[in-house]
Parts: sequence; C-alpha cells; structure tokens
Amino acid sequence: MNFRTLDLNLLRVFDMVMSERNVTRAADRLAMSQPAASNALRRLREATQEELFVPAPTGVTPTRHAEALWPTVRAALAGLREAFEPQPFDPQHDERSFTLAMADATAAVVVPPLMRVLDAAHAQPGLRFVPLATRDPRSLLDHGDADLALGFFPDLPAALATEGDAATVRAERLWTCETVCVMRRGHPLADEPALSLDAYLTARHVRVSFTGRTHDPVDEALARAGRARKVMLTVNQFHSAACIVRQTDLLAVLPLSFVPATGFADDLACRALPLQVPAIAMMLAWHRRGDDDPAQRWMRATLEQTVPLLPDPAPASGGERCTAPAEHLGARNAAVLG
Repeated sequence: MNFRTLDLNLLRVFDMVMSERNVTRAADRLAMSQPAASNALRRLREATQEELFVPAPTGVTPTRHAEALWPTVRAALAGLREAFEPQPFDPQHDERSFTLAMADATAAVVVPPLMRVLDAAHAQPGLRFVPLATRDPRSLLDHGDADLALGFFPDLPAALATEGDAATVRAERLWTCETVCVMRRGHPLADEPALSLDAYLTARHVRVSFTGRTHDPVDEALARAGRARKVMLTVNQFHSAACIVRQTDLLAVLPLSFVPATGFADDLACRALPLQVPAIAMMLAWHRRGDDDPAQRWMRATLEQTVPLLPDPAPASGGERCTAPAEHLGARNAAVLG
C-alpha cells in the first residue's frame, strides 16, 4: 500500500464500521449514504490488499487483520481530532455514545444511580453496556470493544506496574465491597447465627465465573488452607446464581451490595464467609488514548460522582461497608492494591 496516496477519509469510515459492526449505522453516524460507506470500504480493501470485514447476520464481522489494524487507526484519529478540534465537551448538547463493559451485578448496582446523575445534569450522551467476560480488560480496551471497563481486576495493578511506561491501559480503584455467602431464606443453615467452615464445606455450591474458570478467590483461599468446597454448578452471571440459590439448597458467594438489586432480597439470607477472602476492589479501566479526550474524561468523572450514591448495605456479621478510596493507577504509578 502506498500511504502517501491513501485517502484518510477511508480510515474514518473504517473506524466507524469497526465501532458499529454495521455499515448502515456507521454511514448514518458519518452523515453519508450506505453505498458511499460501502465504496469507501472497498477502496480501503483494495489499498490494503486485505479483507477487512465479512458479512454477519446483524452487519459485518471484522477480520483478524482489521482487528490488528484498528487500535492504531483509532489512536491516530483520536490524536488528529484532538489537534484539530480541541473544543471542550458539552454533555448537555453533545450526543456522543460510550460503550461500558461490566458484569451484571455491577450494572445492577451502578446503572440506576448513574442514570439519576445523568438526568440531573440533563446529559445527552448515550450509553451502551456490554457483558464483561474477563478479569483482565486490557485486550477489550486495546481493541476498542469498550471505552471503559468497570469490574474486579485483581491482576491488573501488578500487570500495569510491570509494563510501566509501555502500559496502554490506565486504571483507578473506585470502591471496595464485601462478598458474602448467600442462601435461600429457608435453608437449614439460615437458622444458624454464624456459618462455620465445616458447615460451609458440607453444603453444595454454585460458583460464578465469567470465563468458565474452575476456581475463584474463595476456592483459592480454601486451597491455601488445604480445603475444598463441592461446586455443583458454574454460571457466568451473578443474577443467575441468585435465582438458583433462591430455589435450591445451593450456596453462592455474591457481592453484598448486589443482593438488594436482585429484587428478591427478602427471600435470601446472607452470612459472613467462614474464611478470609479479600474484599472486591472495583476498578475503572480505560485505554490511554482516552487520557486527554474531554468526553471520556467527563464520563470517568461522572462515574466517580456516582460512587457515593451506591447502595451501602449493612455489613454481614461484622464485615466492612463499601468504601470509595480514590487511587489512580497508570503507567508511572501503578501499584498492587492491598
């Protein structure tokens, strides 16, 4: 490909199609016709001599070459946009959309107060939430599949510290919260004032795993003590686990703040775990290309403003309430969270 003769407008079309995964929607957002957008993709394919997209039931699917190309193209366009259009972001008039990745339990707790904050500010930007299926959001953010990721990323601080100045992802701890053992209200163990380790291990369990892993922090803590629990079922959503617990004698470990958001908290009983499991450190992560983007800075600040409005449930058997320390992690100051 001869870069000197490349029409840079083709990259704008490429970037929008990668974001939308649909040529018609991309054309609408670029204020151009669908045939014009398709023609731009054809010209870019001819220039690169590589297939970039293949048809899909709901639009198009990018090829591996397109996935590899996109982070560089998006970062370059963002830099050019910032250089030529440095005007501040106005959330009351700008209708930019943001893609946020988070687990169902996080969305259930965060989205209602977040929407109240946005409504109070008369903010116009749209939000699109996608499932978070990983404990490491770097690839998700590198590929532009999400603008922001909010979740439990236990290994991310150490990874960022190792990468140092080469890190492409930034992260900030927003709050920490307790995990508890949850069971149905009529469960035999619900009559006990405290849950013993032997009773906990005698029971059967449902585990939540976004990635299908066969262990989680509870299993790791038990393994360090030379013990193990009997997991009968693994699901990929906290709400699914809560529904199963409500109707069976299985136990689940859930974030305490999520229990009221199930809609059937009165049917559930919470007990402190009979072993030491680190509290969940909820982190907000983003790609460094968003560091100086006024719109994304506004979105991050809005999420930070939402944290004090999150539910603050009573601790289970002496557990700590949710807190909201502000600790930023970046290329130079990443540190392992305790």
